[in-house]
Amino acid sequence: MISSLFHLARTARVGFVLAREGALALVDPSVLPPLARGAIRLGRLIERRGAGTSATRLAAALTRLGPSYVKFGQFLATRPDVVGMKIASDLSALQDRMPPFPMAQARAIVEAAHGRPVEQVFASFGEPVAAASIAQVHRARLHDGREVAVKILRPGIRDRFHRDLGAMRFGAELAETRSAEARRLRMTGVVETLARSVTMEMDLRLEAAALSEFAENTKEDLDFRVPQPDWQLTAREMLVDEWIDGVRLSDIEGLRAAGHDLPTLGRIVIQSFLKHAIRDGFFHADMHPGNLFVDAQGRLVAVDGGIMGRLGLKERRFLAEILLGFITRDYRRVAEVHFEAGYVPVHHDVADFAQAIRAVGEPIHDKSADQISMAKVLTLLFEITGMFDMATRTELVMLQKTMVVVEGVARTLDPQLDMWTTAEPVVREWITQNLGPLGRLQDAGRGAGSVLGSLSRLPETLVRAERVLGQLEDASRHGFSLDERSVAAIGRAEAQRNRWGNWALWMITGLLAWAVLG
Repeated sequence: MISSLFHLARTARVGFVLAREGALALVDPSVLPPLARGAIRLGRLIERRGAGTSATRLAAALTRLGPSYVKFGQFLATRPDVVGMKIASDLSALQDRMPPFPMAQARAIVEAAHGRPVEQVFASFGEPVAAASIAQVHRARLHDGREVAVKILRPGIRDRFHRDLGAMRFGAELAETRSAEARRLRMTGVVETLARSVTMEMDLRLEAAALSEFAENTKEDLDFRVPQPDWQLTAREMLVDEWIDGVRLSDIEGLRAAGHDLPTLGRIVIQSFLKHAIRDGFFHADMHPGNLFVDAQGRLVAVDGGIMGRLGLKERRFLAEILLGFITRDYRRVAEVHFEAGYVPVHHDVADFAQAIRAVGEPIHDKSADQISMAKVLTLLFEITGMFDMATRTELVMLQKTMVVVEGVARTLDPQLDMWTTAEPVVREWITQNLGPLGRLQDAGRGAGSVLGSLSRLPETLVRAERVLGQLEDASRHGFSLDERSVAAIGRAEAQRNRWGNWALWMITGLLAWAVLG
């Protein structure tokens, strides 16, 4: 009961801040139950004057609520199936920038991680150069003279996220209890996915592992590299990797002054991203200009491996074939790939789906190369697939959102860049290697290995199947039994949930009314 009261208070505060910043204007009241619609109307009465456009209202509210909600907003930007394309687009501009925490706390974390004074760990340890919701970065120098970047977790951030995630779970469960739309969107599942993501992101050893894997995948790429982590100094609360001396990709004049060829850099940005996504199935999912540098050798350097995306072989094949299909105007093949991947239910007609895809693809061939947006094509494609009951694929949505950012970065370097001509060599090379004769033989080898593995487990599988069939026969004769204590516990839990749900809605409504009338 006590924890429910705390979650209720935090949920009420979230509702008040959203209302005050004008974010409730983004909510469609028609999908809400009557009491919630009334709360939304009351909330609209306390909107702060000059709250700004819809693109800034929600971002302002989440920033005011603190680091957990900033991270939640960034996560929702990858889930247009939950918040809609418009809100997801607005949230993609949410800046994860927070005030730095004091140097004394940063030094204490370093000393606790290594059990010795900072001066024994680093020859020098500077002020923070960047600060975000989860961590901040310092520049330091090792005793052997190497310059390094030191990423340090915010003090108490795990406890804060734990409390805020508890309130988010409470709100999601409350919404699902009262709204069929919330149940359809599986709000509790969204919160749990965020919880898993944040749990991994708050162990900086895992980010070091991501950077290490990323570096291994790209070690043969002559125009791209990743900073190497220092495993001896990296701990759960701190990540140490090499300091990158280069020009930030957002500094166009600095790039020109350093003698870099901007159109070439634009091509490298696009082709590197596609290689990582299609060739490796492991890509940087936060490739904004602040995370990209150009070193003295002209190589693109990506930093901050906190948010990475993965694609399985099926998703990589799907991406490569649909991109090639649009390049060659083979819309029938694009449609077939969707069906072969199992993304579109078989009760739909391939020809009808190909016709819908043609509506996306044909307009781009009437435009000049610099007017064609690969990211926009994928966005329109995902919108059309919704008409054919294609379920949202989180990994593909993250890919599409990253491609929007990557394409924007490349366009700032070369406004005339032909995205499709730039992408074609990467796509064709992967398809030739993986879907050509050699690739077919490799697939056959993997399939044969899977069959042999299944055959070796056949006796054990038959024993387990016999046991399960016996249990089902017993259940069909005698029915499924449920312990009386379980029935009673279920009844008490349901009654308590309904009681707290009613109290929560009335308290939030009362707080909004008090804010309006008081």
